[in-house]
Amino acid sequence: MIQIGLTKDAYEYEIRGLLMAFYPGNPIQAVKDVEEFCWRQKAEKWMEECEMQDICLGFFYPEGQQVARIVLWEKGKACKEVTFSFLSPRDKETKTNLKNALYTVLSEQTGKTLPWGTLTGIRPTKIPMGMLEEGKSDEEILYHMEKELLCSQEKSQLSLDIAKRERKILEQIDYENGYSLYIGIPFCPTTCLYCSFTSYPIVSWEKRMDEYIQALFREIEYTAEYFKNKKLNTIYFGGGTPTTLSANYLDLLLTKVEESFDLTFLQEYTVEAGRPDSVTRDKLEVLKRHPVTRISINPQTMKDETLKIIGRRHTVQQVKDVYSMAREMGFDNINMDLILGLPNEGAEDVRHTMEELRILKPDNITVHSLAIKRAARLNMFRDQYKDLRFENSEEMMDITAQYAREMGLLPYYLYRQKNMAGNLENVGYALPGKAGIYNILIMEEKQTIVALGAGATTKAVWKDHIERAENVKDVGIYIEQIEEMIARKKRLFGQ
Repeated sequence: MIQIGLTKDAYEYEIRGLLMAFYPGNPIQAVKDVEEFCWRQKAEKWMEECEMQDICLGFFYPEGQQVARIVLWEKGKACKEVTFSFLSPRDKETKTNLKNALYTVLSEQTGKTLPWGTLTGIRPTKIPMGMLEEGKSDEEILYHMEKELLCSQEKSQLSLDIAKRERKILEQIDYENGYSLYIGIPFCPTTCLYCSFTSYPIVSWEKRMDEYIQALFREIEYTAEYFKNKKLNTIYFGGGTPTTLSANYLDLLLTKVEESFDLTFLQEYTVEAGRPDSVTRDKLEVLKRHPVTRISINPQTMKDETLKIIGRRHTVQQVKDVYSMAREMGFDNINMDLILGLPNEGAEDVRHTMEELRILKPDNITVHSLAIKRAARLNMFRDQYKDLRFENSEEMMDITAQYAREMGLLPYYLYRQKNMAGNLENVGYALPGKAGIYNILIMEEKQTIVALGAGATTKAVWKDHIERAENVKDVGIYIEQIEEMIARKKRLFGQ
């Protein structure tokens, strides 16, 4: 248990983020408006009131002064203390000073460094992307990443390289007059142990699938009418697992999309066929009859024992069979997702998985570092899984990067998540010309993405800000309140 003492409410998010990175898995409690006290007393009054004595961190800045301080205690004893320049609670330089000071204290105390330094957000490439757009040089960007944000040289270079590729890929995207479309199918054959996405077992909803499809049709009709004078650049069917739909429903839905939208400016059309146990020849034939340009067949690992542990009811051989079938049918842009840090897997398991993928030769590989969210079964029922071993490391990331290079795949997008194993990242690799455009758009937040379906979030990108409209996650409520989901979009877009 970690307790934070704050004299004011400012910067709790940043403090929490760094504490979580240095002390993963420890719950954090914030005590706000802690009384400011004499420097020499070292917060003894607050310490007496602490309910726990494991780790306490105090952040104190008196009003009217330009020096703030951080004090770290372990087991009730002050062990680290640092001061820094404090201009105002909303000052950008002050936030940088705070994060750097806190990073120094925590790094010295734990003996650890973080590959991403003080960065706690999920979109590291937005920093070099913004600086490139401002005309900054590579040297200026790398200096900022390494010296001011304390990122490692390797991560700084990675984020810069990816930002450059993203800019090149997005040159043909019309941010102002274009938009993208996400359609969510929140059903899966089973729920994976680590999953926190909006997802329901398909068997529970098969009898009401017609109702769900009809609700989606209403959202499609509204969106097509409102955006009829805009250019649709990318379409992404995600979930859940879109291929849990029957071939008939899949055909109905893709047909509705083609009949409703002008696809003249479409540059990418992705359908996730992520679970091999949901893919059949007739479903792939449906996708081939429609202008789908990219699919995902996601093994997560090429180790059968791990697949059983995480609740995926398919085998490695099924992954290979479905992949081969898709290739035979002419799919020429196939992504495969992997997760590093899965239970009881180490570096050699990652190497084995990459060897298997080298033989298959996918066009994209997306490498995820395991992030266990609060809603995941692995977190909610952690006592049941206490004997599982979890490992993720820079070595494992390096193994995937090395194999990707040898396969001719270049990193093209990157993002991070809270509670990510090893404080690492997710990286998408692709052959030249095969990068996932939608993936870049959703990370860089350059273009409006209209999201349809239960649990989907529409993101409207204006010139100076971003606004969101969320659909309810519950499928039954989504069906019953579809007009309210449309009304939320109308309010978002000012209708």
